Amino acid sequence: MTAATPKGERRRQALVEAAAELLADGGFDAVRHRAVAERAGLPLASTTYYFDSLDDLIVAATEFHARQELAWGVQRLTEVADRLNDDEVLAGLILDLLLGRSTDAEAVVLRYERLVATGRRPYLRPLMRTLGGELRELINEIFTRSGRSLAEERIEELIALVDGAVVNALIEVDSDPRGVADRMLRTALSRKD
Repeated sequence: MTAATPKGERRRQALVEAAAELLADGGFDAVRHRAVAERAGLPLASTTYYFDSLDDLIVAATEFHARQELAWGVQRLTEVADRLNDDEVLAGLILDLLLGRSTDAEAVVLRYERLVATGRRPYLRPLMRTLGGELRELINEIFTRSGRSLAEERIEELIALVDGAVVNALIEVDSDPRGVADRMLRTALSRKD
């Protein structure tokens, strides 16, 4: 739908931000018209006025959240660019991009649930492909600035390594998915292959 006035743009943006917060806090099931409107402090009807469907709102929220994380990643890259030769700094930045900034295991679970649930939401696939490509480009830039240019296939391998380590760690009762992924990633980075 449209938000042709500045007030309309502000309201639409408030709905997107509220939906993004709900998505991050509780996954796709948390994003409902009433919950979004309440969190945004707007009337319930505003969700259907500014968005053709709940799916459209979820797409906007997903993109907003991902773009915030990518922008934060670019900012962090600038802040630590002179320390990227340190495997701990390099691995930390990569993990922040792949797992999010929170060290809380529940936040990691929610992130992976959202990624897996995307497979059941075909309307999100084009956006997720675009965002995934942008994330890989940023990771490539991080490695290039670290002095370790990696082939695209090697970056895919490292992402898969982190994903596998996280999923396996989530199965454990007292899991530390970030810690496990950090150890695996640093081991892989220390190899000279």
